[in-house]
Amino acid sequence: MAYLGNAARTKEVLSKYNMSAKKKFGQNFLIDSGVLDGIVEASGVTKEDCVLEIGPGIGSLTQYLAEAAKRVVSVEIDKTLIPVLNDTLSEYDNVTIINEDILKVDIESIVKEYNEGRAIKVVANLPYYITTPIIMKLFESGAPIDSITVMVQKEVADRMVMGPGNKDYGSLSLAVGYYAKATAVMNVPPGSFIPQPNVGSAVVHLKRYEKPAVEVGNEKYMFEIIRTAFNQRRKTLSNSLSNNPSLKVTRQQVQDALTEINIDEKARGEILSLTQFARLSDILQR
Repeated sequence: MAYLGNAARTKEVLSKYNMSAKKKFGQNFLIDSGVLDGIVEASGVTKEDCVLEIGPGIGSLTQYLAEAAKRVVSVEIDKTLIPVLNDTLSEYDNVTIINEDILKVDIESIVKEYNEGRAIKVVANLPYYITTPIIMKLFESGAPIDSITVMVQKEVADRMVMGPGNKDYGSLSLAVGYYAKATAVMNVPPGSFIPQPNVGSAVVHLKRYEKPAVEVGNEKYMFEIIRTAFNQRRKTLSNSLSNNPSLKVTRQQVQDALTEINIDEKARGEILSLTQFARLSDILQR
């Protein structure tokens, strides 16, 4: 088996099909076998697992996953890559390729069809421009997902794993922290890809909690508070939240609620933990 995880083999496949990476799909092909090994190891995939892979590209990571897992279901948006994948993955009978946009796919039906409704593991080298919507779709889909192991832009990885009081802490940190335990796995330099991206990358492992990290009366309302708080980072919470008509709160109500949870009434969102946002949400909903 000629593995794709190196520059020469990747160039050979791209040349054979007269292809180059498409900017509109955020394509960067991984050419570092050490990183590919590291992603599969971090994912904890075994022969018992069904893996959902997002954006297989030419199949470099898919090959490694196919050898580690019981089944791999790869969702690829770019139809011109389907014949390439059929070629590069021809030796594997445990890989299914679906030519679809992951944001439009019914993940629950994939889990039912390919893993009898049991929890799957997600592994992906995500396009940087669409990372957050994909992560949120996976969490909010209601599908049973054991873990998500993703390669993302380094800056986004930092946002996923940061806690309160840090400049990288924000709504993504809190959303990820609500659903999963985030662990930074490794940094990946631009030279590990063809073509080289302009920024560094990193691999993050998100282990899904059995139930969300905090209890909150109205999840949707809490996330609206969080989004509002970080959309206007420089404003105090009492100013930013009272300016959002959909929250239906006055400045005074926000200040009173902050006082009730022992937070300074001039506080900004970046100092509150997920637990404090949940309490703030419950008080304001009252």
